[in-house]
Amino acid sequence: MKNILLKLSRNSYLLIGISFLVWMLVFDPDDFITQYRMSRKLRDLEAEKTYYLEKIEEVKKDRQELLGNPRLREKFAREKYLMKKNTEEVFVTVDEKNNPLE
Repeated sequence: MKNILLKLSRNSYLLIGISFLVWMLVFDPDDFITQYRMSRKLRDLEAEKTYYLEKIEEVKKDRQELLGNPRLREKFAREKYLMKKNTEEVFVTVDEKNNPLE
């Protein structure tokens, strides 16, 4: 009788341990698959963050140059927004898809 109880207790510990592992791997809201997906998404977002921080620095540099030089400001307004003086005419060259050429 003592031997049977010992075997059952060992098996029950094994069954409880296996069921705990299955629960943690599959059914838990913070299972390993979810953790992997979240860490991959975090890496992607951090890469995107560095990209946008670099772009912000470029824009700040361009803005500083543009605001510091009136000739560059006029050139930018003419090229980007197709602005002109009253005595001028502007001709815009377009490609096949009707997009303005740079």
